[in-house]
Amino acid sequence: MTRQRQGLGRRGEELACAHLAAAGYRILARNYRTRAAELDIVAQHRDELVFVEVKTRSSDAYGSPLEAVTRQKQAKIALAASEYLLRESAGRAAARFDVVAVSFAGGKPAVEHIKNAFEL
Repeated sequence: MTRQRQGLGRRGEELACAHLAAAGYRILARNYRTRAAELDIVAQHRDELVFVEVKTRSSDAYGSPLEAVTRQKQAKIALAASEYLLRESAGRAAARFDVVAVSFAGGKPAVEHIKNAFEL
């Protein structure tokens, strides 16, 4: 991955964290690595644990950010979330999967938050 793409991804994650914090989410972890995948953001919202996948695009030339969260990607995130729950002893916590799409098409960032974007 190029430095430019890494920088774009970091900017998207920063915007996603700011958006979530403004909406009352408490960020518990960022870039949490497991054997299955990396969890971009793990947050607490009210009584739910929220696993947030962040997708950032500079344009829509290769599709929208939301289209990048394929069934295969969802399965990897679900496995990583299961490992997080075991490691952090949070197995009984209510949990959900959200996606935050950040697009820089047109220069100004647009943030779209999809709650309950997919299920296990």
